[in-house]
Parts: sequence; structure tokens; C-alpha cells
Amino acid sequence: MSGQDRGDSTEQERARPPVPAGVPKEETLGEEPGGRRPAADERHHEEDQDQRQERSDETGYRRLLREAGADDVFPFGRPGRPLRAHAFLLGFTGALGAFTAWLLVQAVLNARQVLVLIMVALFLSIGLNPLVEVLRRRGVWRPLAIGAVFVLVIGFFVIFGFAIVPPVTAQVSQLAQDLPSYVQQLQQNETLARLDQEYRLLENAQSYLASGDVGSQAFGGLLDAGRVVLGAFFSTLTVLILTLYFLSALPTIKDNFYRLVPRSRRARVALLGDEILTRIGGYVGGQLTIGAIAGTTSFLFLEIVGVPYALALSLIVAVLDLVPMIGAIIAAVIVSVVGFLTDPTIGVACVIFFVAYQQFENYVIYPRVMKRSVNVPPAVTIIAALVGGTLLGVVGALIAIPTAAALQLILREVIMPRQESI
Repeated sequence: MSGQDRGDSTEQERARPPVPAGVPKEETLGEEPGGRRPAADERHHEEDQDQRQERSDETGYRRLLREAGADDVFPFGRPGRPLRAHAFLLGFTGALGAFTAWLLVQAVLNARQVLVLIMVALFLSIGLNPLVEVLRRRGVWRPLAIGAVFVLVIGFFVIFGFAIVPPVTAQVSQLAQDLPSYVQQLQQNETLARLDQEYRLLENAQSYLASGDVGSQAFGGLLDAGRVVLGAFFSTLTVLILTLYFLSALPTIKDNFYRLVPRSRRARVALLGDEILTRIGGYVGGQLTIGAIAGTTSFLFLEIVGVPYALALSLIVAVLDLVPMIGAIIAAVIVSVVGFLTDPTIGVACVIFFVAYQQFENYVIYPRVMKRSVNVPPAVTIIAALVGGTLLGVVGALIAIPTAAALQLILREVIMPRQESI
């Protein structure tokens, strides 16, 4: 070996790290005698090849599930950390939120009729749920309890229909029979004859009838009346179906809503939510109680004064009394008109009775029943009904009192304790 080769080998020996005591020189170099790869490296190499083979065999959907960390608790993957807000991102999010809010407002305005039906069905389901719970506490299976309550509701509508349809049919038939005599009485009336000589009323009426416009207008009126009847029928059917659905799915709806709340506050929100639902149910039950009182009182009065079809008219009073603000007024007008057609004295008696009863109901019965049902002071009850009716009409008056009860509960349990702790 030349001197230069010996010098190079000496420099290579100096560049190598020192060999630990008790370890063969070949193992420190990462090779076995003969230049082969160590057994541990071969095992790691084989495991890497197996993992690459498994990843190549894995489907795209399974890979997404694995990378997202999906499990039984989070089937779509574990949520990541929130993104840090950037100025541009914040502005874009705000503009997108404003545009989304505008779209939601337009959607609500366009679908307000459907939303009214949904709201009425939801209120009815919450109001009927206490009856279902009473049956459940007595050992009745919930679907059977819902079916029994729903049969009661359908039975009420059937009884109402059988009580209303025969009198209306009889009155229409009687009006058709008496119409010629009414026309003859009008012709013999001295005041009408004097007006006819002065303004030619009969001549103008005959020319109007001969023109053919009355036929087209009458046909159009019949079509409009048919549309109203069909619309009312399908609206009632929709409300009944939605009420049945909400009543059967009410526990699931509540649980899903409570799961939107953070776990640390979920129990408190659940207690407050159950109390609000209890008050809404109490409000619906209170409305039914007030309607029953109005119907029973009207039936007794109509039987005493001798108004025909007292049962049908009292059912109309009971149903219309459920509509806040204007329902009782419409019922009073209907009954008073029937009373005047029967006898003017009876009509005057009906007007006096309903005026007095409405004052008694508005300022005595209604506040007391609602105070027991929803625990709202009488003054707040009246103010809430007036404000809700002014803002949203019948629906606003319908939801005003339970909304006031919910706001009162939130004010007492959430806002006031925070103010006391400051």
C-alpha cells in the first residue's frame, strides 16, 4: 500500500464516530457482515410497504373518514379549531350574512300563509300534549294516547259539522221559499213605492237584470265562494295533519333543539324550555276553557229567550271565541242577526247580552284564567293581546300571551340574576 493510500485510510478512520463499548463495529455502520440490511430495518421496510399497500387498496370515502377522525360520536369527523378572523374575511362574512338575512325575510313574507298554518298546528300540538301526558302517566302507550286525543279532536269537528250543516241548509231552503213573498212585500211598501217613483228603482233593476251582468257576477261570486270553501277545507286538513305530526314527534323535536345548546348550559336551557312549553300548553288549555264557558253561557241564554238552533249558534260562539280580539265580536254579530230575524225584541236582547258578557269575559274571566294558566299578570295579558293583534293581526293576538309568558320567564331567570351579580 502506498503512503498516499495509508494517509487516506487514516483520515477516514478519524472521520468515523467512536464505536461504543460492547457493540460490534459492523452494527454501528448499519450493515451486517457481508453488506446485508439489518433485520430491524427489513421489518420496518416491510411494514411501510404494507401500509402503502393498504392505503392504495383503501377507498376514497374510507380515507376521508379516517382523515376526518370520524367515530360513533362524530360520524362526519371531529370539528376543527375556529378560523381566525381576517379583516377581509370578516367583511365578506358580514355582507354574506346581510344578504342571507334579506333572503330569509323575503322567504318568510312569501311563505307567511304556510307559516301561519305551521304555527297554529304547533300551538295545538303543545296544547294537546298535556292530555297525552295524562294518559301516559296512567300507563297508556304514547302512540295510543295520541290517537285517543286526536279522535276526540276529530269527534268535536264532526259534532260541530252535524250541528251546523242542518240549520244552514234549512235556512237556505226557507229563504228560497219565502223569497217571492219578500219581493211582494217590498213592492207593496209605501216608502219603497215613493222611492221608485222618484228614482225609478224597479226600472233600473230590470234593466240591470236584462243586461246579463248579474249572471256573470253571480257566477264569479260562486267561484270565489267555492275557492274560499276549498281553501278553508284544505287549510283545516293541513293543520290537523301537522298537529298529529308535531304531537307524535314533540319529544324528539325538543331533544334535537336542546342539543344545539352547549353541554354546560343544556340542563338549564332544558328546564327553561320545558317551563315555556308548559305555559304555552296552559295558554291553549285556558283558551279552550274560555271558549267552553262562552259556548255554555250562550246556549243557556239562547234557550231561555227562544232563539232557534241554540246548539249550533252556541258552538259557533265557542269556536270563534278562541280567536282573540275579533272572534267574539263576529260570533255576537251572527247570533244577534239570527235573533233579529226571529224577533226584534230577541235581537235587542242578544245585543245587550253579548255586550255585557264580553265586558265580563275581557276584564274578569280572561285575565283570571290566563293568570292561572300562564302566570301572567292581568294587565300584561291585556296589553300583550292588544299589541300582538295590532302588529300581526289574529296570529299576533294568538301568540302574544305565551310570548309574554316566555319573556317574563327569561327576564326573571336569566336577565335579572345577571343584573344582580354585577
